Amino acid sequence: MSKQPRQLSLGAFLMAGGHHVAAWRHPDVPANPLDFSSYKRTAQIAEAACFDALFVADSVAASTDEIASHTSRSVYFEPLTLLAALSAVTERIGLISTVTTSYNEPYHVARKFASLDHLSGGRSGWNLVTSDAAAEAYNFGRDAHIPHAERYARAREFHQVVTGLWDSWADDAFVRDKAAGQFYDPAKLHVLNHSGEHFKVKGPLNVARSPQGRPVIVQAGSSETGRELAAETAEVVFTAQTSLAKAQAFYADLKGRLGKFGRSEDSLKIMPGVFVVVGQSTAEAQEKFEQFQELVEPQVGVALLGRMLGNFDLSGYPLDGPLPELPLTENGQQSRQKLLTELAGAEHLTLAQLGRRIAGGRGHYSLIGTATDIADELQAWFEGRAADGFNVLVPHLPAGLEDVANYVVPELQRRGLFRSQYQGRTLREHLGLAQPGNPFF
Repeated sequence: MSKQPRQLSLGAFLMAGGHHVAAWRHPDVPANPLDFSSYKRTAQIAEAACFDALFVADSVAASTDEIASHTSRSVYFEPLTLLAALSAVTERIGLISTVTTSYNEPYHVARKFASLDHLSGGRSGWNLVTSDAAAEAYNFGRDAHIPHAERYARAREFHQVVTGLWDSWADDAFVRDKAAGQFYDPAKLHVLNHSGEHFKVKGPLNVARSPQGRPVIVQAGSSETGRELAAETAEVVFTAQTSLAKAQAFYADLKGRLGKFGRSEDSLKIMPGVFVVVGQSTAEAQEKFEQFQELVEPQVGVALLGRMLGNFDLSGYPLDGPLPELPLTENGQQSRQKLLTELAGAEHLTLAQLGRRIAGGRGHYSLIGTATDIADELQAWFEGRAADGFNVLVPHLPAGLEDVANYVVPELQRRGLFRSQYQGRTLREHLGLAQPGNPFF
């Protein structure tokens, strides 16, 4: 029997209104970020196009300064609640949510994702992050954000506890024998009894084992510490890379780390983010993009830049001056800080220009062109061992994703690079990931 040709994975990265910082001002975008009908429409577009998953980011703090009042980023749905609602109006597409390990407890996270997995029939995934928004600390009894190294040490133990709780019950623990009056077999229950540096959790989890064994573990860290944690624990990595060569280097480095943890290359999917604007011609695509760029207020772009660099206040620096030298962030994403600093230097961008430059994709690789142009690039990355798939960002939702579904996806299907129908029902099946056994049984 011949082996199936390798196919790429696609995630639809949802953000209220769209990814462009000025999306909410566009006439085709609902001004209310809590408009569920828009999310529902977007999810159904992605599912009709056979995307592997929906991906939702999160922060547990609101931006409330004067500049934030010019954006729509201050209010948004709690993601697990949103995905639970979307699970009821979809059937196949995966449901991945960001949840921080810094300001949650493992039992809560294990319980919520296990519940979502049952509600959706095995479609949930957890994007494990350590929080890069320093303001989150103030909502959880702290006066300062947890330092970078400590956040990652906590995250590693957090993951250990959550996965242990997910394995509280054997797959066949619940006999539900009404005649005998036996609901579950006590021999098929495992009590975790975890006691570590950061957490003490007895268990067991009060949700049965997931329909797909465990929810899929996703991570987005690209720093040295983040890569090491991903190689040990992640099944999907979402990363920002600005060129084919850098993406290839990241891919080789991360895949090369898996062996020391006893893992195969196929056990981890690497999916760089890609910001996509598609048109019938290159000129039309560029014109679409410029409509959003013209709506960017310079101070809004610079505020976004400061946030992405690691929670720095850049308001005191001249807009027409260069990016100032900044210390290594302890509060934010060190990999994103490096990426943006290199971008500013390589292209000699002023502060305002850099802020405007990242207003759409926030440092992710940008593709603005025809469906053929975009498919050519995605194919080159996929076949050039730079990616196993892509997390797709569009400037506005749902219309931007509809363009990708109508034009880019059919082009990828014509090339045999992407499915034309779902073969399985769970997120693991879509991604080609094995269902994990239970180590306790």
